[in-house]
Amino acid sequence: MTTEKLTLKVYDLEGKPTKDVVLDPKIFGVKTDVGLLHLVSTAYQANKRLGLAHTKTKGEVRGGGRKPWKQKGTGQARQGSIRSPQWRGGGITFGPRTGRNHTKILTQKVKCKALAMALSTLVDKHHLILVEQFPSDGKTKPVAQLLKKLNANRRSLIAPAAHDNLLVRATRNMQDVEVLRADSLNTYDVLRTRHLVLPVASLEVIAKTFFTKK
Repeated sequence: MTTEKLTLKVYDLEGKPTKDVVLDPKIFGVKTDVGLLHLVSTAYQANKRLGLAHTKTKGEVRGGGRKPWKQKGTGQARQGSIRSPQWRGGGITFGPRTGRNHTKILTQKVKCKALAMALSTLVDKHHLILVEQFPSDGKTKPVAQLLKKLNANRRSLIAPAAHDNLLVRATRNMQDVEVLRADSLNTYDVLRTRHLVLPVASLEVIAKTFFTKK
């Protein structure tokens, strides 16, 4: 990316540009590694799995206590129970169990690097939008009008610097808009959104939370 692409305009409540902000190239100008983005995204999805799928084994299926026919003399294959896996209604072999752990552990360094790549991708596509602030009356119409003026009213993610009850209430009925606090951003949500809308104050929160050595 060039330095020019790392300079974004900041828009006011009327959707008009007011000033320019220079972005940190270490956060918003990182070269994309598709393999790393895929790794972190799939790990995020895996860590959200509850693992509720559960099948019963031969010993857990109800019934089948009696031998279906005698061992020899019938001309049929020997069977010990009608609840064996080869029988309809029988137990399941190697089926999913609730005890399985789907968690994938990634280092903080890897997750932060992937987040920087995801943010850089949005900057490269001109899908990262900066605003001075959002309407503070808690009503849907002003927020919807602002997003429409910014051409960001489809599959958008708003990341305020801190939790904002009024903003959450204003966007609650907007199907294509989600609100996620800036310090809770993750690679998966950033990649799946079409537009990321950030108040200017969120830039400092993102840098401090994910990219400042502690």
